[in-house]
Amino acid sequence: MVIELEEAQWRVTAASYTARVDSLLADHIHRRDRGIKHPIDDFLFEYYHLKPSHLRVWHPGAGVLLRGGTERTGWRFYRPALAGAQVDLDEFRARRSGVIRSAHAVLRATIDRPMQLSCFGMHEWAMAYRTAPEQMRHTQLPLRLGHAGTDTVVEAHELRCTHFDAYRFFTDDATPRNNAVLHRSSQADFEQPGCLHAGMDLYRWAYSLSPVMPSELLLRCFELARDIRVLDMRASPYDVTSLGHAPVAVETSEGKAEYVRQQREFAGRAQILRASLLEVCRAAMPAAQK
Repeated sequence: MVIELEEAQWRVTAASYTARVDSLLADHIHRRDRGIKHPIDDFLFEYYHLKPSHLRVWHPGAGVLLRGGTERTGWRFYRPALAGAQVDLDEFRARRSGVIRSAHAVLRATIDRPMQLSCFGMHEWAMAYRTAPEQMRHTQLPLRLGHAGTDTVVEAHELRCTHFDAYRFFTDDATPRNNAVLHRSSQADFEQPGCLHAGMDLYRWAYSLSPVMPSELLLRCFELARDIRVLDMRASPYDVTSLGHAPVAVETSEGKAEYVRQQREFAGRAQILRASLLEVCRAAMPAAQK
């Protein structure tokens, strides 16, 4: 079934979406154009590779005909349809089948797995473990407890990271301290819904499925990733007070409780989005693979 949108209707929706994105990205664009670094916000555009210019383009998703949208017939993964254009799902399946399968496998495994809330954000500490000042990931930010204090915190905790893309940045001394050895090939075996980075990665899965992915859902994933990133850095060993954020001191019992409270809240938001992304994945998969 194809949903048909009249030109006046969808162009208003597209313009409203772009204005919303522009508002969300205004501070980042201002800093970017002036060469000003921001250790929290920049992550969403350096680690995740979707350009702001691409995020601000509205896509309706698969199964929607845009009447009058003939300019999109030349866009990647679009095709002419009646007096307009729509996403070419067949071409997307042919060219991005691996992405669809990977997204579905990780999202499906994650959504059904029990939530773990006992890592206390130690992944960022493990990335700073036994490092020299020039080896730090965020050299513009001081360590709250200094290098020796940071090492002491790591050594006082069991590292319980379940997310490969955090684990792979552990220092060589921190890696063997984790309670599991993680690999890219086994990502779906360890990913779990309580992980902050698994929640952030919903944004990556969403833009990997664009333009089959509706842009409104993509933007909700972006907003979740941005909110999670703030907690990620507040709970890190870095002093983020210069950026206007109070630390979540996960080395203390009070800090752990606050981290888990927010972690649980983010996980709830992520599960709702994860279920929606899975619906898009299922719809995009060839019938024989469903």
